[in-house]
Amino acid sequence: MSLDRRRFMNACGSLGFASTLLPGVLYTIAAEAEETKEIKITAAMIDDAALIAGVPIAPDQKAAMLSILNSNRKGFDDLRALNMPNSLPPSIVFDPMPPGQRPTPPPAGTDLRKPLHISPAPAIASREVPKDLNDLAFCTVRELGELVRRKKVSSLALTEMYIARLKKYDPLLHFVVTLTEERALAQAKEADKEIAAGRYRGVLHGLPWGGKDLLAAKGYRTTWGAGGFEDQVIDEDAVVVQRLDAAGAVLVAKLALGSLASGDHWFGGETRNPWNPEQGSSGSSAGPGSATSAGCVAFSIGSETTGSISGPSTRCGVTGLRPTFGFVPRTGAMTLAWSLDKLGPICRSVEDCALVMQAIWGPDGQDEACQSAWFQWNDEFDWKKLRIGYLKEDFERAWVQPTEPLAEDATAEEKHAYERSKAAEPAQLASREYDRKYDLAALEVFKKMGVELIPVAFPQFPYTAMRGINMAESAAAFEWLTLNGRDKLLFQASGSAWPNNWRVAHFYPAVEYIHAMRARELAIRAFARIFETVDVIVTPTTGPSNQVVVTNQTGHPAVILPNGLRGPDAPAAIAAAGAGAAAGAASPGGGPNTPVSLTFLGALYKDAETCAFAHAYQQATGFHKLHPILA
Repeated sequence: MSLDRRRFMNACGSLGFASTLLPGVLYTIAAEAEETKEIKITAAMIDDAALIAGVPIAPDQKAAMLSILNSNRKGFDDLRALNMPNSLPPSIVFDPMPPGQRPTPPPAGTDLRKPLHISPAPAIASREVPKDLNDLAFCTVRELGELVRRKKVSSLALTEMYIARLKKYDPLLHFVVTLTEERALAQAKEADKEIAAGRYRGVLHGLPWGGKDLLAAKGYRTTWGAGGFEDQVIDEDAVVVQRLDAAGAVLVAKLALGSLASGDHWFGGETRNPWNPEQGSSGSSAGPGSATSAGCVAFSIGSETTGSISGPSTRCGVTGLRPTFGFVPRTGAMTLAWSLDKLGPICRSVEDCALVMQAIWGPDGQDEACQSAWFQWNDEFDWKKLRIGYLKEDFERAWVQPTEPLAEDATAEEKHAYERSKAAEPAQLASREYDRKYDLAALEVFKKMGVELIPVAFPQFPYTAMRGINMAESAAAFEWLTLNGRDKLLFQASGSAWPNNWRVAHFYPAVEYIHAMRARELAIRAFARIFETVDVIVTPTTGPSNQVVVTNQTGHPAVILPNGLRGPDAPAAIAAAGAGAAAGAASPGGGPNTPVSLTFLGALYKDAETCAFAHAYQQATGFHKLHPILA
């Protein structure tokens, strides 16, 4: 408690205490008096708040408002006194399905927990297993699963190999928060016993994986990547962890995420890109992207609210599946934004993502947003019957996000960030123009595949304004950090980082939140009309349509896959600029010999069909077979 001398004397005087009273006792009484003193909202405060909200209020209207506003203040305190945990959702549940549409029911009698068909046994299964198992580190889930099924390699041997790699490369890449070594070794030994006894659970049985450290795992800390949470233990297994346990997969590590799912900086440093360790791995599924790319896990689980699977998959050259909102239960995972959070796999191939998705989809009876939809991978699905759209404008021109206008009352830090951002725009545009040749090359591949692309454009809505939904929900999820000052423990507390955004969000009117959700509904209905004409939309991952922001609002699924490597002639990596960038909120990407990506968007709950077409493209190009060379 901090109380200056003037306020101390005023408080004493108001209580009638003489200055001869024991100073320590007086100070305590004065501090308690100030702490409990009711703060009245005044007409001048209404003027200031009205200016922030952009609502005109006439002078004669203020008096009638004051008693209600002061009563509401008491209500806020009553709600905050409930000390609601991060895991408690609001009673309003977001549903991305437009009116009159529901997920397609599964065929009667179908065993939904098994793929209809997986790809033929890979060639590696017929060859001799290398003496050095590190030579298997970059194999796909399908390849490793077949080796384990045929008992050509044991789960224990794979687990020990991946744990050793995690230990070896973590000092360079900073992707491990906690090794779950004891749990993993016990699981691997049990997997080998079961397989030897003929109780094979499926393609994931015995395969080591890593989970983003917002997934709870019993007996291990769950840090959310944030200062102040380093020793947090949530004594349960997240539902996704339970389901992968049931599939026989082996959890070897809890992997880094940016602080409270923002960026790639966490309390242990910055997670790095294996293709260029001078770069961050992007965020916030930074650890899963980096560890998978570096061949340190067979697969991983990440999460996305607005780009957190897409970014690391692109930066690290791996394949990510962001499922339809409501397809995978989030029970036991940190909440950032209830109506936006999604969990999904990060792997080396599209089929890998589909095989992992096969194990984790579906309602759990606890996450109310999780729908009764179904997912079933079928390698033999005839993707040629799908209607393929493409975002024509995004393929035709390079584009850079314009710098936000500078406010008249901008601080010196904001002015400096603005100048850096404007100065970087020409170089960023040159880099995007260089990358466009990979997008155009993809169009040529589609032609060779016999695909007739249908040009589409996103419906025009204020999607950027809808991002207030994320800010408001995340500010509510972590309000107690803002109120008690613990947000100062986070990596970054200014600029565009969470602490500053959450303070701003407390001035975001509830009415505007409702309007943003209504606008979101309009966008959902407009997208439903687009998906009446196409089944899949292909797009550059970054472009003028801002598809990452848009489709996270509408809840549509996305598959992000590698689409080649930049050559040695590529423009140098450009550091992100903007408010807070100087403090490391965003790390540079791009540059010579780093990956580029392509994104496939699907209709709601048509994730399997979207994967089928993305898989066909991946088989035609083979870019997923490239991997970084680590010393």
